Amino acid sequence: MTRSVDDPATRFEIGIFTFGELTADDTGAPIAPHARLAQILEWARVADGAGLDVFGVGEHHRADFAVSSPQMVLAAAATQTERIRLTSAVSVLSSADPVRLFEEFATLDLLSGGRAEIAAGRGAYVESFPLFGQELGRYDEYFDDRLGLLLQVRERDLVTWQGTTRTSLRDAGVWPRPLQERLPVWIAVGGTPESAARAGSLGLPMYLAILGAPARFQALAALHRDAAAQAGHSIPRLGVTSHFHVAATTQAARDTFFPHYARYFAQNMPRGGRLDRETLDAWAGPGGALFAGSPAEIVDKILWEHEMLGHTRFLAQVGLGGLSQRDTLRSIELLATEVLPQVRAATAGPAAA
Repeated sequence: MTRSVDDPATRFEIGIFTFGELTADDTGAPIAPHARLAQILEWARVADGAGLDVFGVGEHHRADFAVSSPQMVLAAAATQTERIRLTSAVSVLSSADPVRLFEEFATLDLLSGGRAEIAAGRGAYVESFPLFGQELGRYDEYFDDRLGLLLQVRERDLVTWQGTTRTSLRDAGVWPRPLQERLPVWIAVGGTPESAARAGSLGLPMYLAILGAPARFQALAALHRDAAAQAGHSIPRLGVTSHFHVAATTQAARDTFFPHYARYFAQNMPRGGRLDRETLDAWAGPGGALFAGSPAEIVDKILWEHEMLGHTRFLAQVGLGGLSQRDTLRSIELLATEVLPQVRAATAGPAAA
């Protein structure tokens, strides 16, 4: 398998990410935004110190989320970390100005010593469209148009571009340039074949947000690779994101996580009904999409998905449902010290590459 220019690493990467949910804590009170942001920065410091590879922050424009500007939070994290890569998870490209987005992440790249990445997506919610004066009926048009501009800006200092969703550019200088020769841009895909094929045809790495049966994403991973090959690109990287909590034992992980995840589920997926313990155990079992268990179980599930999908990056969504800071930090530490070394050892070597 030929490696992509967007794949400088030769090892499996594991990281964490958050949307900064303000779900109620153990007292029943919603977490205050300033307190949540302080917690998130501590997650970044602990993840960096423990040896994880990636730290990500998502974008929402709602009262129940603390983060509307991932680049601002990541810039703060850059000053408190040394080596971990810093990515949006995701940037809602459809409602962003690609030129401004690139400038901000190029600045983050300079501040962090070359650790910035952009994960571009449509977003799971559409509140940013009316907020920024855009027409929801042009949802796909905005994303396609602005992704093309973002990629042009990434490739050259002076940009000439004409599209349908913003003012045209002619020999426009876009500054500053990042420290990295090429700022990584990933595409986040929720589950549509068209999105996977687009990412592959552009030679871009892709994230799959796995919330259903993991096996159904196998076709999307294959489509991504096939589209890249047909377009003459080397094979782009594939990342997987999943809801996550790990503790010393299976029982401890699920007993602690269940009330919080049920609360998160009720707030963010109300059409799914009430989450009971039996369902959580089924989702966290072999073949399910939820990562909630002991380190050994987490390792086995990552390797099972790796064999099925061929991904080389796993991002765990942590701190869900008002889970305590103590339990979240312990989960991050176990991911770094117990899970990462075993996954990396199992995927190392010529066969894995």
